[in-house]
Amino acid sequence: MAPVRSQTVYHAVAYAMAPTDPDTIILVSPMNPYVCIGCHQDIEKEVDLSYCKAKGLPVFRREVGGGAVYLDAMQVFTQWIFHHDHVPPGIEERFALHARPVVETYHALGIPAYLRPVNDIQVAGKKIGGMGAARIGIAEVLVTSLMFDFDVESMTQVLKVSSEKMRDKVHQGLRQYMTTLTSELGRTPDRAEVKALYVDQCRAAMGREIVPGTLTEREETMARQLDERFVAADWLYQQAKSRKSSVKIHQDVVVVEAAHKAPGGLIRVTARLREKRIEELSISGDFTLLPMTALRELEQATCGLSAEHDLLFEAVRAVYKSSGIQSPGVTPEDFTQAILAATAQARA
Repeated sequence: MAPVRSQTVYHAVAYAMAPTDPDTIILVSPMNPYVCIGCHQDIEKEVDLSYCKAKGLPVFRREVGGGAVYLDAMQVFTQWIFHHDHVPPGIEERFALHARPVVETYHALGIPAYLRPVNDIQVAGKKIGGMGAARIGIAEVLVTSLMFDFDVESMTQVLKVSSEKMRDKVHQGLRQYMTTLTSELGRTPDRAEVKALYVDQCRAAMGREIVPGTLTEREETMARQLDERFVAADWLYQQAKSRKSSVKIHQDVVVVEAAHKAPGGLIRVTARLREKRIEELSISGDFTLLPMTALRELEQATCGLSAEHDLLFEAVRAVYKSSGIQSPGVTPEDFTQAILAATAQARA
């Protein structure tokens, strides 16, 4: 499948889903490699765009959280597009359900995989897959992959890092803490066999029959529209654009930025302060946050506030409550600390 379609296909099924449509499981691999960033990330901060251009690697933004990743034909993406009432209400329980068939598939192949909450699949402390989630239309979307092999060299190069020393550390970390089917088995297993095992495990996990199918005309039309959207500059660069707009610095105005590492992912905050109050705020990162639109509400809720812990925390917590935010491994306190870390730069 074309690289962009390997991402837009599950978005299209979700957007096109009607109340009477069946739940859908998609297994797909891209024909050619590409880079994909999470919905909340800033492409210019996360991806080495010069390297990607030189290597002919397209870059797409998905509507699912998580980080930037290099993807190729050695991964089979498992994409669930289910009615929201057909999966558990809590995101951690949804991840557990989605992980079960992958874990059991690995077990059937002799690999002792397990779920490492919140959303990692591991083997003896090494990551063999991660999961993402999103609410799109009336559908709950869950995605992961069956990891046949992984190109550590390319992944190391596509990430934007502060120095070559940092890149070396990333490379070492990927080598040390990631694994694949090929690494674990000493061979690359038959793709059709692994996919058949996975479908059987999905059937067992859900206690439901699985019927082969193709995209409907409505889904195909939506996929073509999304193919165009996912390569459009305004979609791809949206985070970067918002940060560059109307920035004016004088004695009372300062633009600051910082990052905070929460258990559920990295939170980046860029803020414009005027007379020590937040005038404009932008949040990005590789965390999972549902609903996706609530990120903008978090940003807006802090505008006009001074950089005081209790004020910021109460504003963030109120949005969590009003929007029903689910963010595994990330709490209102984490967002508060990220904002405080940024505003502290004004005093540095």
